[in-house]
Amino acid sequence: MLRAMAKVYAVIMAGGAGTRFWPASRLLRPKQLLALAGGSGDPLLAATVRRLVPLITPERVVIVTGEHIADATAAAVPDVPRAQILCEPAPRNTAPCIAWATTTIAERDPDALIAVLPSDHFITNEIEFRRVLERALATAQIGYITTVGIVPTRPETGYGYIELGASLADAGHEIGARGVVRFVEKPNRERAEEFLKGKRHLWNAGMFFFRARDMRAAVAEHLPELAQGIARIAEASGSVHAASMLKTVFPTLPSVSIDHGVMEKAKDLAVVPGDFGWSDVGSWQSAWELGDKDHHGNALEQDTIAIDAKDNLVRSLGKTKKVIALLGVNDLVVVDTDDAILVMPRDRAQDVRMVIENLKATGKTKLL
Repeated sequence: MLRAMAKVYAVIMAGGAGTRFWPASRLLRPKQLLALAGGSGDPLLAATVRRLVPLITPERVVIVTGEHIADATAAAVPDVPRAQILCEPAPRNTAPCIAWATTTIAERDPDALIAVLPSDHFITNEIEFRRVLERALATAQIGYITTVGIVPTRPETGYGYIELGASLADAGHEIGARGVVRFVEKPNRERAEEFLKGKRHLWNAGMFFFRARDMRAAVAEHLPELAQGIARIAEASGSVHAASMLKTVFPTLPSVSIDHGVMEKAKDLAVVPGDFGWSDVGSWQSAWELGDKDHHGNALEQDTIAIDAKDNLVRSLGKTKKVIALLGVNDLVVVDTDDAILVMPRDRAQDVRMVIENLKATGKTKLL
């Protein structure tokens, strides 16, 4: 059905920093440019582009990233035309990112149907993933701003949730999508357990599907200041003033997420449930969970020595490979790079930000 549609485009948001993967991730080598999951060795961004084929080919992919990592981003996805890599002069959150990319695509194709995806997630079942995307795009095609919600597998407190409404239909036939009652902020443990048992809430994975004209109308209604700024940038597009207008206007746009700015306010919202082995690869703990493990639960580099050691993660990422030996330790993360080594318990993976804060406070900015 949608495979034959030339009007389907993808916008991949690739501007994040991924500081929870220090020391592998740095200012000029953020999370999406690292191979953190799966056995292909592809950076997460490249895997995101690849898994869209044949639904959306690289010629119809637009990537939004920071101008400081434009070259590294282009190198990671050589099949995506360089002109389709939009470079933000300053980070302004997801609503400006999506509004700018949507307007850019609409100038090329006013009837475009757009899928917006994060650049740094991992999918186990790619066939099912594409099937769910087809359903979400078909729902968007009939006028719903649509998201994909992940069927929860645990009482997760680190994600936002989407509360399911009634089943939706088109011409009297159910379309495999549900209405959206509301978006829910990250819950405490008790509420997360209730959500899991009730089966009426899905994880918000940050994927959005819409006709370009529907999103532009929603932004104009709910974020008029943003819409006006994007219009100024678009008016200069293709002229000698385009670059200077972008540098002048974009940093002044309101910094707001698409969830808070549009999705929580818009009408005619839909959600398609998805169950395809999704992970947001949020920390070194996630990398361990997704890694290939030995019979002791260790996810190791090829030459690692592990004696009386269980459930550890080892990554050797420096130019000079070292032999890392583990003896009598369990549940550790060990990450080696050319200029830094991280050692921590896996259950402290979310606390890597404390290292970042220390580096900033002590002036060690070359390590960021």
